[in-house]
Amino acid sequence: MMELDEHLNKWDLKCCPIDNSMKIFGQKFALHIIRNILILKQNKFSQFLRSIEGINTKTLSIRLKELEDYGIIQRKVTQIRPLTVEYLLTDKGKALEPIIVKIGEFSMIHDAKTVFKDKKPKTVKHLFGSEILSKIYD
Repeated sequence: MMELDEHLNKWDLKCCPIDNSMKIFGQKFALHIIRNILILKQNKFSQFLRSIEGINTKTLSIRLKELEDYGIIQRKVTQIRPLTVEYLLTDKGKALEPIIVKIGEFSMIHDAKTVFKDKKPKTVKHLFGSEILSKIYD
């Protein structure tokens, strides 16, 4: 049986790509923020705070800063009065959309009894008519 270090060395990897990805968006509430920007078209601190159950202002501030540092979101300050701050997905952040679709679809198919009122499995395409979640509320 091969050990992880052997596997990484064999393929000239510095670290496990899954571990690296989990450092980026595996923090509690990180995917919720990305989901809310992508699907719900939210882009303000107060919107995230109201719609992400269990998050507090300190944690939200930390997650937004981390996602910005990782290049997933960008912070934009409007130059009109009153000044407002908006958060937008970068191209790197937008690339997470198919991953978020698959994560959601996993529960929609394999845990439908918990997800749906009728308890019947569905795919994202069946439910929304598209696998492009960012188009749902356009």
